Amino acid sequence: MPEEESIDIKFRLYDGSDIGPFRYSAASTVDFLKQRVVSDWPKGKTVVPKGINEVKLISSGKILENNKTVGQCKTPFGEIAGGVIVMHVVVQPSLAKTKTEKKVDKAPKAVICTCTIL
Repeated sequence: MPEEESIDIKFRLYDGSDIGPFRYSAASTVDFLKQRVVSDWPKGKTVVPKGINEVKLISSGKILENNKTVGQCKTPFGEIAGGVIVMHVVVQPSLAKTKTEKKVDKAPKAVICTCTIL
């Protein structure tokens, strides 16, 4: 029975620090990788994801979809056998949260506009 392919992946954070590397099966989903990133997020960082919906993983310049597997996302060129794949992590707070946190000035704005037609 053939051995299942495993891939070493480390996650590069916004400040240049890394999580990992960890070994994953080629059948692992991107959703599973995001769960691992959120659970292993380093303490003391200024940006902290609240859940996997706030995390985006980027590999080879492409944002990875949750339902894809690691094997489907892996690019065949530029990788060294036995090497570690680096995925970049972007934390994007949910849009609903950001809208409620912003201070909105509801005072009517004065319209100052003049037109002269000759």
